[in-house]
Amino acid sequence: MSQPASARPTLTPVQWLICSVAALGFLFDTYELLMLPLVGPPAIEQMGGFRRGSPEFLNWVGLLFYVPAVFGGIFGLLGGYLTDRFGRQRVLVWSILIYAFSALGAGLFATSLPVLLVLRTTTFIGVCVEFVAAVAWLAELFDDPKQREIVLGWTQAFGSLGGLLVSHFFTTVAENANSLPAIQGGHEAWRYTLVSGVIPAVPLIIIRAIGVLPESAAWAAKKAAGTLRRPSLGELFTPQYMRTTVVCTVMMACVFGVAFGSIQQISQIVPGFKEVAGLPRPRQQPIIGDVQRLQEMGGLVGRILLAILAVYVARRRTLLWIFQIPSLVLIPVIFGVLARGDLETFKWGVFLAGLLTVSQISFCGNYLPRVYPVHLRGTGESFAANIGGRLVGTMGALVTTQIAKGMGEGMGEVAPPVVAGHVAQAAAFVGAACCIIGFTASFFLPEPGAEELPD
Repeated sequence: MSQPASARPTLTPVQWLICSVAALGFLFDTYELLMLPLVGPPAIEQMGGFRRGSPEFLNWVGLLFYVPAVFGGIFGLLGGYLTDRFGRQRVLVWSILIYAFSALGAGLFATSLPVLLVLRTTTFIGVCVEFVAAVAWLAELFDDPKQREIVLGWTQAFGSLGGLLVSHFFTTVAENANSLPAIQGGHEAWRYTLVSGVIPAVPLIIIRAIGVLPESAAWAAKKAAGTLRRPSLGELFTPQYMRTTVVCTVMMACVFGVAFGSIQQISQIVPGFKEVAGLPRPRQQPIIGDVQRLQEMGGLVGRILLAILAVYVARRRTLLWIFQIPSLVLIPVIFGVLARGDLETFKWGVFLAGLLTVSQISFCGNYLPRVYPVHLRGTGESFAANIGGRLVGTMGALVTTQIAKGMGEGMGEVAPPVVAGHVAQAAAFVGAACCIIGFTASFFLPEPGAEELPD
């Protein structure tokens, strides 16, 4: 039996520091990823000269979403291996520095869409590696199972704060861009938003220089004793781990498919509402930012609910179904029906979409450390999160844009609301398909045998 809450040890100053660094990483990795729906469209318009909704525009939207995810998934998997091979702390610190300075470079120096694509790719690589290293590090920091669940849940909640922060920052900058120093001869809000991604590098460099961040005790003890086994991708597909690996990878692919194929298409859908369609582009951007912010508020609520319920709901499958089952109905309705109504109703639908989807991503962050041993923890988490989520799941963005593009073929020049309607229909289809597949896979989800982490 687990200890009562009053008997659990309080966090030490070092544990607080580790949790703070991990939370900062979660916050800004979401910040970096969710700035793309905000900065991508205006960057494509400015540097590519493509009309919003045109086939060329939609092609670049798909490329900016999916190409970084492909490389992020591949290098993220490598990062998971390196996390098991060389330690959690070292890999986490370098991954944050990679994505922070890549974002800075994209804002200051991108003068063409190919350059922006390359720098977004290196940003994505850093983000993919950071998530795996942080989750493994936090999971091994606490012996008490309930305390571990609480810490994993609440630190991941900072990811949604990152989404709220980037939406607020973008909206604020869009309204005050002309008062800021020029970048590349202009005052585009998307450039300032990209530059702001360097913020987490500053405290991290200071903390790293002081040298007060310890390595995971569980990993370090095995390393020092010479009992740390070398991680292996092949071991993930041995009979002991095959089912876990396959099911978790499919589920991560599905939840990221909803996130990228449906939710992150909001910036393409909102300009189609009658309240927005007639406005000039600069006035549309704050409205898009407001909708994005409400979606992130939903994500924050979802992460908090997951953090609370994870302590009290014993069966992991039951915990997951609390969020999966409503998604089966609501995701298709939000993007297939509410996207054709009024903007205010759609906003609250987006709030629910964020709540239900982001909570499932947090679920995976809590679940994966419990099913792999120390020497395989980073590699196993990385395969599910990066191959399933980043590499396969983010393909949802490309599928959605290509379906929307196909709907418009042969129609000639169409109005922006028509293009937005095509994107909404495609997002509804992709989201529904992912929800059905993910729910089906959940029936095969292995239940962890014990609350303690496997050695």
